[in-house]
Amino acid sequence: MSTHSLLEEVKFLTVAEVAELMRVSKMTVYRLVHAGSLAAVRVGRSFRVPEHAVQEYLATTFRDDKRGV
Repeated sequence: MSTHSLLEEVKFLTVAEVAELMRVSKMTVYRLVHAGSLAAVRVGRSFRVPEHAVQEYLATTFRDDKRGV
């Protein structure tokens, strides 16, 4: 499979879309990107985040605080 065909399958989200999806501020998304916690691609002066990177981030950081309370 070529790199070109892999990129055709990737859906990129804006920082605003990621913030809305995660229900956080845009500044929080920028902090995650700059810290390296959330993968992103710089396009000009803005960032685009692969949708799968958001899903991976949420899957690896999700905590279930149901401790029998």
